[in-house]
Amino acid sequence: MLRLLILLVSLVVRAISAMCRSRGNLVIENLALRQQIAVLRKERPRPLLNNVDRAFWLALRTAWPRWASLLIIVKADTVAKWHRERFRRHWAAISRRPGRPRIDAEIRRLIRHMATDGWGAPRIHGELMKLGVEISEASVSRYMPRRPADPDRFKRWVAFLRNHREAIAAMDLFTVPTASLSVLYGFFIIDYSRRRILHFNATFNPTAAWVIQQLREAFPFDTAPKYLLFDRDRIFSTVLVRFIKAMGIKPCRTAYRSPWQNGVAERWIGSCRRELLDHMIVLDRRHLVRLMRAYLGYYHEDRCHLGLAKDAPSGRNVASRPSGTAKIVALSRVGGLHHRYAWREAA
Repeated sequence: MLRLLILLVSLVVRAISAMCRSRGNLVIENLALRQQIAVLRKERPRPLLNNVDRAFWLALRTAWPRWASLLIIVKADTVAKWHRERFRRHWAAISRRPGRPRIDAEIRRLIRHMATDGWGAPRIHGELMKLGVEISEASVSRYMPRRPADPDRFKRWVAFLRNHREAIAAMDLFTVPTASLSVLYGFFIIDYSRRRILHFNATFNPTAAWVIQQLREAFPFDTAPKYLLFDRDRIFSTVLVRFIKAMGIKPCRTAYRSPWQNGVAERWIGSCRRELLDHMIVLDRRHLVRLMRAYLGYYHEDRCHLGLAKDAPSGRNVASRPSGTAKIVALSRVGGLHHRYAWREAA
């Protein structure tokens, strides 16, 4: 305790003395410290960092925009990786707390045996209730054997998506961990024809009423698509389905455990994670919305999409070289995380 007190007093004294120094002295001291760190880096290319060191850089990234300019012994992506590991450890510790009792192996075998008679999950759940077995219908569905895929049904679904893609929009939710170890839910609606994001928002507590409000904002007046594709998330309840029908939209639910049926939306979530969220530590809802606005500007105007014959969702014209002295330059996007390349006349 005494050593910690001495350290804190020393830091305060140094901070006060630094405020009283001239700018030239601070620059010289900064250079001296950087030179010593460079020497230490030559001696040990990968210095060992403890949890206190990691917590320092996580806090610095949160509080100071220019934190990356001073990184020498650690990379920016490494700091983001530490945060993801910290988030996983936090929720792994929570998941170890006592929860629902495990379903006995005998009950799981009984569910599979009942399914061989052609029974569905509601009927099996009702039978188990009459036997005094306490189990939810969702748990019954989880332990039922998966039916083999029908190739004709697969072809019909693919043909539906191809023939009606101009009139299809899809919506989905995805999770985003925050610096405070809470979970944000991102909601988006994507246009199937040009892969454009029609609407995005985020919340800590998604509900059916909140999703209904997002649909009102996404499709004002007569701009609603003919079909709206979504999965069987519990938030997309019967109340939401009735509202979608009242808007003149035909709801199309995907099958259970079939994310491929909403592949355009699932692929966009993967792209968003790889190209943005895996490199960022999200602070709160406003921070996520601001990041997504910057990313969507790049995604719509600049990013080439394989499904659009390598064109951007909003369309991107081919730029020819204006003159023999023109050079290709990189234009920063999403805070320098991505770039767009364009011709520019030499100065």
